[in-house]
Amino acid sequence: MDEYDRFVDWDKMDVTVQSQDIKELTCTEFQELKQLARQGYWAKSHSLRAKVYHKLISNIPCRTVTPDANVYRDIVVKIVGKRNSSSLPLPEFVDDSLVPTYCLNAEGIGAVRKIILCIANQFPDISFCPALPSVIALLLHYSKDEAECFEQVCRILACNDPSKRLIDQTFLAFESSCMTFGDLVNKYCQAAHKLMVAVSEDVLEVYSDWQRWLFGELPMVYIARVFDVFLVEGYKVLYRVALAILKFFHKVRAGQPMESDSVQQDIRAFVRDIAKAVSPERLLEKAFAIRLFSRKEIQLLQMANEKALQQKGITVKQKSVTSPKRQNVHLAVHAENFKSEIVSVKEMRDIWSWIPERFALCQPLLLFTTLEHGCSLSRFYSHSEGHEPTLVLIKTTAKEVCGAYLSTDWSERRRGGNKLSFFGTGECFVFRLQPEVERYEWVIIKHPELAASGSEPENHASPASNTLSFRGTPSDPSDRLSPFLSARHFNLPSKTASMFMAGSSECIIIGGGDGQALYLDADLNHGRTSHCNTFNNQPLCSESFQISVLEVWGFRDTMNG
Repeated sequence: MDEYDRFVDWDKMDVTVQSQDIKELTCTEFQELKQLARQGYWAKSHSLRAKVYHKLISNIPCRTVTPDANVYRDIVVKIVGKRNSSSLPLPEFVDDSLVPTYCLNAEGIGAVRKIILCIANQFPDISFCPALPSVIALLLHYSKDEAECFEQVCRILACNDPSKRLIDQTFLAFESSCMTFGDLVNKYCQAAHKLMVAVSEDVLEVYSDWQRWLFGELPMVYIARVFDVFLVEGYKVLYRVALAILKFFHKVRAGQPMESDSVQQDIRAFVRDIAKAVSPERLLEKAFAIRLFSRKEIQLLQMANEKALQQKGITVKQKSVTSPKRQNVHLAVHAENFKSEIVSVKEMRDIWSWIPERFALCQPLLLFTTLEHGCSLSRFYSHSEGHEPTLVLIKTTAKEVCGAYLSTDWSERRRGGNKLSFFGTGECFVFRLQPEVERYEWVIIKHPELAASGSEPENHASPASNTLSFRGTPSDPSDRLSPFLSARHFNLPSKTASMFMAGSSECIIIGGGDGQALYLDADLNHGRTSHCNTFNNQPLCSESFQISVLEVWGFRDTMNG
C-alpha cells in the first residue's frame, strides 16, 4: 500500500479508497479549498487525504509551546510502560465506552489509547473532551506513526485563534454547544423538534448526543468526509451535519413507531446505519443547503449559553448519576407548582420546549394576570418591567389561546419617549395553542413611526397609521449581524436589534412570524390580529377578539434563587 497504512485494516476499508490514482493539491486559496473539500476531491485517495490533512493541520495557529512528535517519543514509555495498550484505562474526560475503531487494525486500536493518555499528560487543562478518541482514531489512518498522529491532534487542541473553534475541551464548552445545537434545531428543524418534544421527556438530553452522532456513531467513510470540510471551515460544519442528520432521521422515521423505548437510542441506531438512508455526498449536500447563521452569530449564541451556565454554576460535569444540565421540562414546569387559567401543564411544557435553551434552565413565574391585577396596561408594565424574557398568554372569549415569547424587557419602550417605538430581538416568536398548535417565526414589522429611526429606508407604501405590513428576514450586508441576539448582551450597535414588540400608554403591538401580529388596546379587554395574506398559515386568532384572561410569565432561576 503506502506509507500511511500502518494502522489500517484494509480488509474492512472501502476498496475504492485504495485504487484511485494519486492526485496533487496545489491550491492555497480558502474558497478553492472550501469547494474542493465539499466536493470530496481528496476523499478517494488515502495518500492524498493524508497529505492534505498534514498541510491543513500544520497551518493551524497554535500556542508557542505545543507538544510535537519528539515529546511523544520521550513520554510514551514512561506513561504506558509495559501495560497492554488495548486495556489501558482512559482519563475521565473521555467516554471509555465510546472509542471507535474506524477500520483500524489491532495496533491502531491500542495506539488510540496510548495517544489519549499522553495527551492527558500534556494537556492538564482538558476536563471534558468526548470527541477526542474519534479524532485520534481517524487521524491514525493518515499518520505514519503514533508520534505523528499525536502531534497533529496536539495542534488541533492547542489552536489559539479565538475565531477558530475546533474541539470542545471543557464541560462548559461542550454543554453550551449542546444548548446552541438545541437552539439551532428549534429554528431550522422545527418538524424534527416537534417530534423530539412529543416522544422524549427531556429534549436536550437527546440534543446532548449531537457530537456523539458525529464522533462515535457515524461510519468511518462519513466522518472522514465531514472531517475533510471541518479542517477547512471549522466548527460550524459540525452543527450543519448534525442538523442534516436530524432532518434525515425525521424524514425516514416520521409516522413510524419508535424502534426502542428511547428516541435517543433510535437516533444513534439510525446514524450507525445511515448508509441505508443517505450517502455521504447527500448528507453534506443537505447540510450545506441549510441557511445557517453566520459564524459570528453562532459564536455570540454560544457565548450567551456559556454565560447562562456559568451564572448557574454549571461548569463541570457532575459525577453523580443525575447531572444538573438543562431542566427537564417536566421539572421546569412542575405539575404541583404550576397553575394557569389559560394553559395546562402539558401546554406550558410544549411552550417551554420552544424557548432558547439558556432560559429553559429556569422555571415559570407568574408576574401578572388580569384576573388578579385587573385590565390595566400600566399595571401590566409595572409587573412585567425588570423581567427579561417574558411570556404573554392570551385566552379569548371564543376559547382561542395564543401568546408570545418576548426576549426584551418592556422598559425598553421608554427609549422612544412618547412615540411608539419598536424593540426586541429575533428570538421572539408568537404562537397559537387553540384551536391548533402553531408557532410562527419572527419578522420585522414595518411601521410609519419607525421612519425616523429605522436603519433601512421604507418602501413608499400607504402611510395609514393603523396598518401593519410585514416582510421576511432582511438580507443584511455581510458586516452586520442578523437580529437574532440581543444587542445589549454583546455591546452591539442598536441597529442590530429587530423590531418585534412595541408599547405605549395606548396600546401594545407584538409582531410575529409569517405575517402574524397582535394588537392589544390599553384596557386589555380587546385586541385584534393582523395576518399577511401572502402566507398560507392560519391566523393566530380572530381578526378582532375580546380577552377573557391575559397572563404574563417570567423566568425564575431556581439554582440561584
